[in-house]
Amino acid sequence: MLDVGCGNASPLRFLHGPVLEGVDGYAPALEEAKTAKTHDAYLLGDVRKVADLFQERRFDACVSLDVIEHLPKEDGWKMLDQMEKLATRRVIIFTPNGFIPQKSKDGDLQEHLSGWTAEEMRQRGYRVLGMYGPKSLRGEYHQIKRQPQVFWLLMSFLGHYLNTRNHPENAAAIFCVKDLSAN
Repeated sequence: MLDVGCGNASPLRFLHGPVLEGVDGYAPALEEAKTAKTHDAYLLGDVRKVADLFQERRFDACVSLDVIEHLPKEDGWKMLDQMEKLATRRVIIFTPNGFIPQKSKDGDLQEHLSGWTAEEMRQRGYRVLGMYGPKSLRGEYHQIKRQPQVFWLLMSFLGHYLNTRNHPENAAAIFCVKDLSAN
C-alpha cells in the first residue's frame, strides 16, 4: 500500500499486515515518520509526480489522506491520475468538502490551495461518504468552531450518523473510494 503525502503521523500507521510505503514532499515530516517508524519504507518526493517515483512498481492501494487540498486543482487531478495508474485495486482519498481556508506555517505545505466536492469525485468514479458531521460546525484542521466544544462535537457526531454520512454534500469532509479491479 502506498501512502501518498504520508506526513509524520499518518493514521495508516495503525494498519498491521500490508507493507506500507510512505511518500511525502516535506523532508522534516518524513524524517519524523522514519523516527516513529510509521511505515515500512519512505521516499521524499513530489506527490504530483508519484507514478514517476515508482515507475515500474504497482501497489494494491494508493491512499492520500488530507493531501489533495494542498495542491492547486490542476495538480490535484494529476495526482489522482498518477495514483490511479499506480494502484491495481483501490484508490482512497480523504479531504475537506469544498474549499476550507488553511494557512501554511514555515513552509510545511499545509496551506489549502483547492477544494474538492462529493459530486466531482462521483463524476470521476468514486464512492463518497460524508465525514465529521455538518460542514457548518467545522473549520481549519477539522476543528469544532462553536462553544461549548463538547456539546457541538456531540452534535457533529449525531449529524454525521443521521445525515452527512449518506449525504456527503453537507459534510465537513469526504471519504472517497475508487475500486479499480472492477473496471
